[in-house]
Amino acid sequence: MKVLIIGSGGREHALAWKLAAEPAVSEVVCAPGNPGIARVARLAAVGVTDLDALVALASAERADLTVVGPELPLDLGVVDRFRAHGLRVFGPSRAAAALECSKVFAKTFMSRHGIPTARYRVCADAASAHAEIARPELSFPVVVKADGLAAGKGVVIAPDRLTADAAIRSAMEDRQFGDAGARLVLEECLSGPEVSFFAICDGTCAVPLASAQDHKRAFDGDRGPNTGGMGAFAPSPLVDAALQSRIMEEIVNPVVSGMRAEGHEYRGFLYAGLMLTGDGPKVIEFNVRFGDPEAQVVVPMIAGDLAPQLAAAADGALPSTPLSFRAEKYVGVVIASEGYPGASPTGLPITGLEKAEALEDTLLFHAGTRLENGGVVTSGGRVLTVVGRAPTFDAARQRAYDGVRAIAFDGMQYRRDIGQKALNGLP
Repeated sequence: MKVLIIGSGGREHALAWKLAAEPAVSEVVCAPGNPGIARVARLAAVGVTDLDALVALASAERADLTVVGPELPLDLGVVDRFRAHGLRVFGPSRAAAALECSKVFAKTFMSRHGIPTARYRVCADAASAHAEIARPELSFPVVVKADGLAAGKGVVIAPDRLTADAAIRSAMEDRQFGDAGARLVLEECLSGPEVSFFAICDGTCAVPLASAQDHKRAFDGDRGPNTGGMGAFAPSPLVDAALQSRIMEEIVNPVVSGMRAEGHEYRGFLYAGLMLTGDGPKVIEFNVRFGDPEAQVVVPMIAGDLAPQLAAAADGALPSTPLSFRAEKYVGVVIASEGYPGASPTGLPITGLEKAEALEDTLLFHAGTRLENGGVVTSGGRVLTVVGRAPTFDAARQRAYDGVRAIAFDGMQYRRDIGQKALNGLP
């Protein structure tokens, strides 16, 4: 089958790398892609928000399956547009994508369907948000979340009222996130280790993919501002077979059945960001697509073919047979530009890519790169993800960081403790 992938980041590179190597896939086309993806797929210069052009591209290419990578085209209704033209597409409808694209919708949906999550309040204006924060019975820290999409940066964990009030002003009065901050969710700050859990859904049922743990803060020791992700490792040592079954029963399956009951079949990847509390797993957030950089460590774990699974899920006929996974451990380290998650310089030449790719058991996925004057340069905040794979997390970390040290560009930054949590008491 010919597969079209929508997107240009590290997640899309991982998917293109996997699908292009499968015997059932004749060709992968990616719109718009990046220089790394160009090594395994043919690129088409179509932006992820140009829905008409994407439909025309899929039709002209006679794509047998389109896989939507990022959240923005899902929020714009790309899946609805494709289905209206009779095109097979893997991803949730615009209505179902509200599970990620509106924090208010997600929290009220979970409340309606008994899915465990933190206690919360919805605030429609700054005055009510400030008043809520001032309630004497409120305990800190409090999590302040912008309702809409904010590129992974619309969440502030406020340790005190001063910080919470500043976050409210930034979102609702200064409009740091534009319309995404028109409403806020204030919720209790859960405690416990965090894990990411992934499943493939076909509108009626779901099959688990794998678990991972990511690193959201910019600096070592989980310090600094929240980012879209500075690295990840998989599988999570915290998720055994019993916990996976519980997550499927209490969280994933109720999402699928709840969406179906509300008239919006959920077909696509489901990402559940979970806090493992003393009362069991609770949802921090949902994503309606594969995580990034989690995809870069989870996709290489898949031993079987992924394309037939995605096509079957798009058709609403996902086989109940679970996917098989490799026993290796995977650690992915994000290399970012100076200043990330704030404004970052672009157009900086990158060296050492070939050296990193040549290392044994090391994978290199492009995120924010472009070609310029015959060379690869930076084009965004998160630039690359280097993944090491090995029988142990310790060895996987070593291979990932060997790859990172082979690469250089002016001002590059990365965390030096990615995967360290996996080493505590583990081989």
